[in-house]
Amino acid sequence: MAPRANWKGRLRLGEISIGVALYTAATTSDRVALHMVNRRTGHRLKNELVDSVTGKPVEKDAEVMGYEADTGDYVLLEQDEIVAAIPASDKTLPIEAFIPCSDIDTLYFDRPYYLGPSDAASVEAYALLRDGMAREGVAALARTVLFRRLRTVMIRPHGAGLIANTLNFDYEVRSADRAFADIPDLKIEGEMLELAEHIIKTKLGTFDPSAFDDRYEAALADLVKAKLDGRPPPHRKEAPQAKVVDLMAALRESAKAAKGRTAPGKTTKDKTPRRKAG
Repeated sequence: MAPRANWKGRLRLGEISIGVALYTAATTSDRVALHMVNRRTGHRLKNELVDSVTGKPVEKDAEVMGYEADTGDYVLLEQDEIVAAIPASDKTLPIEAFIPCSDIDTLYFDRPYYLGPSDAASVEAYALLRDGMAREGVAALARTVLFRRLRTVMIRPHGAGLIANTLNFDYEVRSADRAFADIPDLKIEGEMLELAEHIIKTKLGTFDPSAFDDRYEAALADLVKAKLDGRPPPHRKEAPQAKVVDLMAALRESAKAAKGRTAPGKTTKDKTPRRKAG
């Protein structure tokens, strides 16, 4: 049984119309949830909006959205004005172009969703589009209003269905120039580069997300479990201080050690279930 859809509409390609449903593909709901609590009473705290100048709580009917102007004053925006200003949703996802899957930098990826057929009558056309895109190795670009915002969506084949990624707009992605501005122009050659290539080759593997555990969540779950059991809280082991070593010597040592290791994705999976609090 399919989960509850976040959005339903029609995927359009020319005169072809396919009923589709969008489902959340990634969620943080399984993470250990922590709340702010009053240490003295053990009661959970609640958020309360207060006036930044008077410090007094603000009643619900006095709360309104506002944009800060250059003068420091706020332009007040009523909810019905915001709703009237945003693009209207016609529940269609028109495909504007097909592009090679490798053409979009993953830097632009926002959130992933599963895009499935919403009714039996759409299954055949859905499968035709999926298989045609898979054969050509392309993704589809479409734009529509999702969750009250106009969004660009990249759609690509994924197993028996389609994956839809909302994309960041160009203005939302920061330029790498400033981040890399202080990196000097170095050209690595000779034995040093050969050793690095050798280490990389010995550690080639495949991406298996189940092989990577969330150490923060596991540690947090262990801490909560210990407190519930009345045991002393566990303490992490401090990492040894990194030593400043000669890069060439470190590469040689790493190359020797890498011969006896197995790359991530090639190891036997750990069958131990993740420990949960409680």
